[in-house]
Amino acid sequence: MAPISGPDTTQRSYLWQDGTVRSWLLTTDHKRIALLYMASITAFFVLGSVGAALIRLHLISPTGAILSDATYSRMFTMHGIVMVWLFLVPSIPVTLGNFLVPLMLGAKDLAFPRLNLISWYLFIMAGALVVYGLFRGGLETGWTFYTPLSTDYTQGRVLPVVAGVFLSGFSSIATGVNFIISIHQLRAPGLTWYRLPLMLWALYATSVIFVLATPVLSITLLLLAFEHFFHVGVFDPALGGDPLLFQHLFWFYSHPAVYIMILPGMGVVSEVVSTFCHKPVFGYRFVAWSSISIAAIGFLVWGHHMFVAGTSLYAAVVFSMLSFLVSVPSAIKVFNWLGTMHGGAIRLDAPMLYAMGFIGLFTVGGLTGLFLASLASDVHLTQTYFVVAHFHYIMVGGMVSAYFAGLHYWWPKITGRMYPEMWGRTAAALLFFGFNLTFFPQFILGYEGMPRRYATYPAQFQVLNVLSSAGASILALAYILPLIYFTWSLFRGALSTDNPWQATGLEWRTSSPPPVENFITPPVVTHEAYDYAALDHPDTAQRAEAPHV
Repeated sequence: MAPISGPDTTQRSYLWQDGTVRSWLLTTDHKRIALLYMASITAFFVLGSVGAALIRLHLISPTGAILSDATYSRMFTMHGIVMVWLFLVPSIPVTLGNFLVPLMLGAKDLAFPRLNLISWYLFIMAGALVVYGLFRGGLETGWTFYTPLSTDYTQGRVLPVVAGVFLSGFSSIATGVNFIISIHQLRAPGLTWYRLPLMLWALYATSVIFVLATPVLSITLLLLAFEHFFHVGVFDPALGGDPLLFQHLFWFYSHPAVYIMILPGMGVVSEVVSTFCHKPVFGYRFVAWSSISIAAIGFLVWGHHMFVAGTSLYAAVVFSMLSFLVSVPSAIKVFNWLGTMHGGAIRLDAPMLYAMGFIGLFTVGGLTGLFLASLASDVHLTQTYFVVAHFHYIMVGGMVSAYFAGLHYWWPKITGRMYPEMWGRTAAALLFFGFNLTFFPQFILGYEGMPRRYATYPAQFQVLNVLSSAGASILALAYILPLIYFTWSLFRGALSTDNPWQATGLEWRTSSPPPVENFITPPVVTHEAYDYAALDHPDTAQRAEAPHV
């Protein structure tokens, strides 16, 4: 399909329009803001990964190899807080989402460009507060800030970290509002709801969670600070408060936050699977509405985190049933991805390998989640390494695989350069193998009763812990490799064509990298989503590219 952007867009690329530092720091171009976010979350990902590496090195020995018990608790907390709040939650929406939403809509920018820039500055301020608190005294509450641990027993700096997470919530809300308004108001002529890429359906569902759930977390953290400063009983029973109230409020946000992390990854996988099978997504409408269903049901299942916290048995049964219910739309997605792959001309390039890894790891994570949704087995497994493994199979194995799939898939569009395909495939294989070696032994550890968050453990668990630590070293290599070859490709990579994968989305109908205004001629959509027949027949494609009259 010929580009509609004209031959002069190379000189007008968003990357080179104005290369001064000031122009980047004050930009309202969604593409540049996406790259600012990408640099930021990469730095936080490296920081969180260093914490994970030290944890795994420490756990090689049953008595602990390198850290004191107090330092281990602080390192464990640092890893969790940085990874969850500063990488996993923003990750795909603020990077790939920011870059792609206007391009996929056929628009020039998001609905509120200045708000988009403000959201990045809020995120940077939030990260600075979190890092300050973690490195000026540390914290040992875990990433959940449970009371009374975070109010009465911690020796660390709770308030700066809580303030940072509080501030990051406003960044998330701003991003969510921007995406929702943009998807409603800025669609190109002919781009109806059922012609939207599934990536936009996933980001729309994610944005709804951002806007509706994040204020609950913000209020909860505000109440925590209010109790600390003014000794008003909210969560502290000594002051007339209720510590279980904190758990209810925290998980009312934090379980939907799981879908904030994974739904955008599902959108990425839908795009990649369709492109590299050269087929429309099987059951498009089911996949689209499953994203909305996951977002809606996700607000109703927070209680399964509290089965052993003394909640009502009848409430626990209801939450257990709802937790099983949320697996249905997730299973629809997996089934429909496999249906798309069936009979397709599958190309095993790096994006597809990462997407296939996502499907496998997400399936394992989802199935093991059913054990934690069951009342009887959850009593045995809660607070063990089984929960750690389940969470990481969804969030790290799933979401990070999807993030890398998206980076490799849209890298030519973002930079105008191709990455070295052989190294991309190698990194994808290393990630899948290293991840399973790291976290599958933890399912066995949890089943056998090893509690999480402990700095020491019985000697009988050492072999499985050593296997897990060995897998972490392979996983580290899988993360370092893309950082190296993506950097190399910026300077030495082959120039990309406008549509190197022969994909169908509007983002592939402009130059690589795009011009500042995204499209020289506003696009008009006349075909359905993932219509490869239009792509394969130039006459049809040309009609689809004609300017709107």
